[in-house]
Amino acid sequence: MVDDYLDSFQALVSDTGYMDPQTLVVKFRRGLRLGIQNQIATMPYRRPADTDPDAWYRAARRIDQVCLTNEAFQSVLRSAPSASLKTVFVRPPPLSVARLPLALPPSVIPKPPPTTLSMGVSMDVDATRKAKSLPPRGCY
Repeated sequence: MVDDYLDSFQALVSDTGYMDPQTLVVKFRRGLRLGIQNQIATMPYRRPADTDPDAWYRAARRIDQVCLTNEAFQSVLRSAPSASLKTVFVRPPPLSVARLPLALPPSVIPKPPPTTLSMGVSMDVDATRKAKSLPPRGCY
């Protein structure tokens, strides 16, 4: 597709006698398919200079070839039987929340072992007294 446009463009350039490289790039960009022109103009790396028509020609050919290859790949995917695709892309069923227990019964919840404090350490004795003076924690 780009090759046909490029052949026509170069024939017109030779007929008109344009020589300025920047003018050639501007004229080439105007006639180029919008998608290809945008891809070249927004290339983050190795974008062709606006004064290098040959670099623009090469970039347009390269992007057109990539687009044609991708279209051929997509057409193969569309023409493949859907049954074989379904077997390839099988997803496991989602987990059901209803199967999970809502809460553990009180008899199953393990109780922490009582802590034993060493004798003679005054901080441990004070901590034990404070713990006994607090109201028991529970679910209200």
